Amino acid sequence: MELSVVNKNGKDSKKKVKLSKDIYGIEPNDHAIYLDVKQYLANQRQGTSKAKERAEITGSTKKIKKQKGTGTARAGSIKSPLFRGGGTVFGPRPRDYSFKLNKKLKRLARCSALSYKVKDGVLKVVEDIEMKEPKTKEFNQLMNALSGQDKKTVLVVAEANKNIYLSSRNLEGVKVITASDINTYDLMNASSVLISEGALEKIENNLS
Repeated sequence: MELSVVNKNGKDSKKKVKLSKDIYGIEPNDHAIYLDVKQYLANQRQGTSKAKERAEITGSTKKIKKQKGTGTARAGSIKSPLFRGGGTVFGPRPRDYSFKLNKKLKRLARCSALSYKVKDGVLKVVEDIEMKEPKTKEFNQLMNALSGQDKKTVLVVAEANKNIYLSSRNLEGVKVITASDINTYDLMNASSVLISEGALEKIENNLS
């Protein structure tokens, strides 16, 4: 499988790269993608929500009215969930939402996501981007040339680059990740995926 390399102006550079069929040309597995995305989102949850139940409410334990003869329902505690200021019934408690997935399944999910992007024609291989200093305007023009406006774009680079990170962090809809941090959620959430030439080899090493 061959793909043309795009230059910084968004045009064909007349270079071509070979993409591994085992990574970019497999039959996508939707369930693997679902599980990997579910795990990614679950891992983002803090799980620190907490509501006080009736045993934790500060208040008197005195019976608030006599049992019979009031004409209303019996009530034994001011901490009852039925009263204002009472405890919460089955409220949230601190918990860990993360769960484990096998490495082979996560690899299958990422390969499936990349294969979907290749089939949809929204994955491009671009020449390595170099920025001597942080320039958001310059980087924005570069993204518009490569992926067009009003698109969610993921740029995969070989290694962390401070200038590229600083140039992209204020741009809405643009996310820069390294080849080692590639994940199914970012790939599926993007409408355009750009992979630098230098990142291709690292992706294949990680997913092969």
